[in-house]
Amino acid sequence: MKIEKFAIGIIGTNCYLVQNEDTKECILIDPAVLRAEIVSHIKNQGLKLTAILLTHGHFDHIMGVDGFLKEFPVPVYAHEKEEALLNDASLNSSATYGPGYTFSDAVYVKDKEKLKAAGFDIEVIYTPGHTIGGCCYYIPAEGVLFSGDTLFCSSIGRSDFPTGSAGQLIRSIQERLMCLPDETKVYPGHMDETTIAFEKKNNPFL
Repeated sequence: MKIEKFAIGIIGTNCYLVQNEDTKECILIDPAVLRAEIVSHIKNQGLKLTAILLTHGHFDHIMGVDGFLKEFPVPVYAHEKEEALLNDASLNSSATYGPGYTFSDAVYVKDKEKLKAAGFDIEVIYTPGHTIGGCCYYIPAEGVLFSGDTLFCSSIGRSDFPTGSAGQLIRSIQERLMCLPDETKVYPGHMDETTIAFEKKNNPFL
């Protein structure tokens, strides 16, 4: 596995390009905006994009979806409880920064559902709190977790946006993420990477 991070959009969202180096297939996680650099990179490296994964529906994680789909018509996955937020420009906060953006063609997944994309077995871990339908994507064979805005390095996501809940967020992290192997590498929606072991010892919110 090769993981490349692109900090894009007005809030510097971490968009991840996750490549299967054996098959040259890849997945894209949380495309904040369409970046020509990423499109060119995929094409120039001879990669085949097979899926887009959304950790949640806030504008700074989804506004590039339609642009990428024009270049690469692939399925877009999100948790089923995020449907309302994806389809409401006020709830996903995109209306605050312009005309608003919604996305209605997601393939909705459930907690603990197993996805197969780019040759990887990906487990959906439902982690509400930042939003009602927030989720993380865990790839056990590679020991990596894409945590969106649920868990950050020494911090956690905000819970003061629509559908958020501080208590729910902390429970999600403690009950669903802290039980993962200590060596699990965590790739968050903002800021730097971390590990489950580091967060157990150093995260002041837990």
